[in-house]
Amino acid sequence: MRLVRTIPELREALAKERQAGSIGLVPTMGYLHQGHLSLVEASRAQNRFTVMSIFVNPTQFGPSEDFARYPRDLERDCAMAEAAGVDLLFHPEAAEMYPVGYRSYVTVEGLSERLCGRFRPGHFRGVATVVSKLFHLVQPQRAYFGQKDAQQVAVLRKMVRDLNFDLEIVVCPTVREPDGLALSSRNVYLSPAERQAATVLSRALFWAKDQVQEGEREAAVLLAGMRRMLEAEPLCRLEYLEIVDAENLEPLTHLGGDVLIALAAHFGKTRLIDNVLLEGV
Repeated sequence: MRLVRTIPELREALAKERQAGSIGLVPTMGYLHQGHLSLVEASRAQNRFTVMSIFVNPTQFGPSEDFARYPRDLERDCAMAEAAGVDLLFHPEAAEMYPVGYRSYVTVEGLSERLCGRFRPGHFRGVATVVSKLFHLVQPQRAYFGQKDAQQVAVLRKMVRDLNFDLEIVVCPTVREPDGLALSSRNVYLSPAERQAATVLSRALFWAKDQVQEGEREAAVLLAGMRRMLEAEPLCRLEYLEIVDAENLEPLTHLGGDVLIALAAHFGKTRLIDNVLLEGV
């Protein structure tokens, strides 16, 4: 595995690879876990060459968010990426991606303001901007993202369509702990009590999924049942809970088509997100 830190190094490293076969891109902010490695596995199965980026993107963090303390361990990440079969790791400094005088941003209107966007203004502008830069620099045939970041997926799919990026967005299933908690780099922040309490998120989501499979189609019924479960956990401070159309993220009153049940909650100082996707309801 080769590690590069600058845009000229990245372009030089990929010049010959573009001629030799398909390239897969796995964008990350590092502090890798099995969820990230599942994306690498999918990329290696579908492409000749896999690029991973590790970049804690400052433009997607608000002034009161955890940019400074976001977990970082490049040595650990390099070892995990190499063992997983990553061919090229791109790890730029912030000044490499956003040099002095930088003024250009990408905004996907509508989708970016819903769900997490209501509570993290500017977050998806930062995501869309950095990912569009990575797409332009790497020019992959496919880019890999996890279903846990469902709103990010919806935003980036829309960006790819609207801006005519010539690539495929590949979405891989959420990877979970045995007790159901979705893997996240932020899980390291949780105390033992918070870690146990956080399993209420997946329990509520899986309950709702079971209800839909048994025939329930009224969003109000599902939301009320989930809210009772979540509010019964004293360490869970719910931020939002919504049932929306999976593509446009519009709230639903009656379920039909592809449906996303999404939530965000705080456990102590740690904010976690999770969701379930119900296709063809």
